This record gives sequence, C-alpha cells and structure tokens, in this order.
Amino acid sequence: MLSRPAPILILRTLFCCLGLIGGGFVFASSATGTADSSTDLFIEELESKLLSPIIEQVPGSAIVVVVNGEVVLQKTWGVREAGSKEPITPFTLFRIASISKTFASAAASILVKETPLSWQSSVTDSVKDLKFKRNDYGAQISLENLMSQTSGLMPHAYTNLVEDNMSYERIVKRLNRVDFFCPPGSFYGYQNVVFSLVGDVVEAETGLDYPTYVQQKIFEPLEMHRASFGREAFLSDGNHAKPHIRTGKNWSPARTTDHYYRIPPAAGINASIDDMRSWLLAQLGQEQEVLDDQMLGELQRGVISTTRQQAHYRWRRGIKNVGYGLGWRVFDYNDRAGFVQHGGYVRGMRSEMVFNRELQTGMVFLTNSEPNHLGDLVFNFLDLYERLETVAQPNLAASD
Repeated sequence: MLSRPAPILILRTLFCCLGLIGGGFVFASSATGTADSSTDLFIEELESKLLSPIIEQVPGSAIVVVVNGEVVLQKTWGVREAGSKEPITPFTLFRIASISKTFASAAASILVKETPLSWQSSVTDSVKDLKFKRNDYGAQISLENLMSQTSGLMPHAYTNLVEDNMSYERIVKRLNRVDFFCPPGSFYGYQNVVFSLVGDVVEAETGLDYPTYVQQKIFEPLEMHRASFGREAFLSDGNHAKPHIRTGKNWSPARTTDHYYRIPPAAGINASIDDMRSWLLAQLGQEQEVLDDQMLGELQRGVISTTRQQAHYRWRRGIKNVGYGLGWRVFDYNDRAGFVQHGGYVRGMRSEMVFNRELQTGMVFLTNSEPNHLGDLVFNFLDLYERLETVAQPNLAASD
C-alpha cells in the first residue's frame, strides 16, 4: 500500500491537536519536498483562472487536487454561513450528496470480496420481502444492476416521494407498482431509491446496518475521521457548512432538509475536504488494503453507455464514450480514456469529483451553495492538466 505523503500527515496532526486550522489553509507536497515549476504554474492557473470566478460568487468552498500521485493543493475559502466570520476549514463538514453513491459501490465491492455474493447475485435472494411489478424481471436485478443504474425500472422511480419526505421503508413497499421499461441490464436509468437497495443487501448479508458497515469498512480504514451519515450528525457537529440558495443577488442560508438523508447509499454522507482527500487517494489506488486494483478496475469500468445529456455534461469537443460504471460516471476526453467522475447536488450544496487512475491525477471541489455551471470545472481542470503535461514534457526530456 502506498503511504500518504509524510508532510500531509504531520501538518494534519499538528493543526488538529493545536486547533489552529482556519479558512484559507493550504498545503502542497511532493515526495522530494520540492515543487516542480510546471506544477507551480498549474496550481497558479487553477486558482487564478478556474477557481477565482467560482470562489468570488459563493459563501464558502474547499478543494483538494492530486497530480501525478501527489497532493499538490488542499485549500479552503470563505465562511460556513453567509454573514458570519466562522471560516471553512479542511475539517468543515459538507453534504456530498450523490457522491455518496461512490461509497455505496465501494461497499458493494467489499461485500463481493468478503462474502459469497457476486456482482451477478440477485438482489431478491438477499432481500426476501422485496417485490416488483414483474417477478421475472425483479428476480433478474443483480447487485451490478443496482450499482450501474441498469435495473430496468423507470428512471428516478419514486424520487418524487423522497422529495415529499416519505420514509424509505414506505417507498420500497411501493416498488411493486413501478413499471419496467426494459429488462434489467439493457439500458441506463438513473435511480436514487432503487440504488439504495444496496443498503438492504448489506444488512441482510452482514447483520450490520449500512452506515455502520461503511464506517467500519471504509471511513475508519481510510482515516476519514470527520465523515458521517445523516442530518443529526451534520447539524450537531460544531464545524459544518450551512447550505445557501440565491435570493436576488445574495446567498441566503437555507434549512438543511432531511429528504435525501433518508436514502443513505444514494445521498446520505457528510464529509470534509480532508476526508475527500483520503477518498480521492483511495480511488487512485493508493489504499490497496481497502480498495485494491482489481476492485477499482471493476468499479471504474464502463458498464452501460449513456448520452452526454444523461451525464449532465454540457457540450464540449473531446467528450466521448460516456457511460456509467459502478457508482461512477466514466468517459474519454481528448482521445484519452479512463476518466471517472461524479457530482452531487442537494438544496444549497454542490460537489464535484473527477480523476484518472492511470494518470494518478484528480480533484474534489465542495461548496455550500449552488454556483452556475460548476460542472464546467471538471473539464476546465482536465484541459489545464493537459497543458501542464505539455509544459512538463520538455523539462522531463532535459532531465533525461
């Protein structure tokens, strides 16, 4: 297992113990302790050209960036609540919304590794009282179908009931009324409620409720000490970012709703940018004891093709082969394969994560607001990285 860069652990421990973390905290690190000039330029342009226009319009935000396997930037800006002086710190909790799905797929992968289950195991074999409108199709829905959004059920089945604050348990009992639009595994259809059945599978197979399983199998081994599930854990924490919505030209604090917390696998996780640093490194293969290369290969491969619009990507030249893996969106960009991404949105909160395991490069951005076109940051980041590679090549040739 690759170890985390020592400077990061030292800084993290020091600031945690002394309580000296404040807004705007930043570090950069490398294995040699020196920063490459092209990386310095990359960070400078990332902040000045890509991040500044976003940061200037939001109450608070945080980012972590890994380039070529090393954390080169972790930084926070702004405040937890508009009008207050409490800064966003590396340990401020955000709601990561649908990026929670990436943890669910990882939990499923661990389940497959440690139990007799396979990706092709039928969900109804584990969750005995689960009923669907068509018994034949229902019996075919596999663990892979759940995680790849290929259940065959009508897209966003009963997401409206989540919005109406109905309990997950009551909604699941109504799945026998939902029509199938195709056989399982045939087409992509995004789900929140159906996706969250993975939590029922976890409990049926292990006897642990889903949040406890994720806590034990993912949060604790990855030292994601701030990560948690649910509204109560979020609001009771003294260092959390309040959600904000636009009211005219200003951002106003909004109520933290319980709706999507009711489906933990789909959207129930709270995390700090420091937690997400650990998650990004794990997805890049730097935590082999938790998620090894075989598991990551399964999670990050394209299972089903989607359109660019289904992935919520605006048109941009170079986007190709868009699909959904297991809890992740995948795509090729500028003739390079292997990009993995997911975004998250709940009222007053946005999050974006993108990486490429082969390149050992990626980014996570969190904000307690709803800035316009935040999804563009993903592709702007990739364009900037490509320019970094162009600049770095002559330097590498000269050093050879």
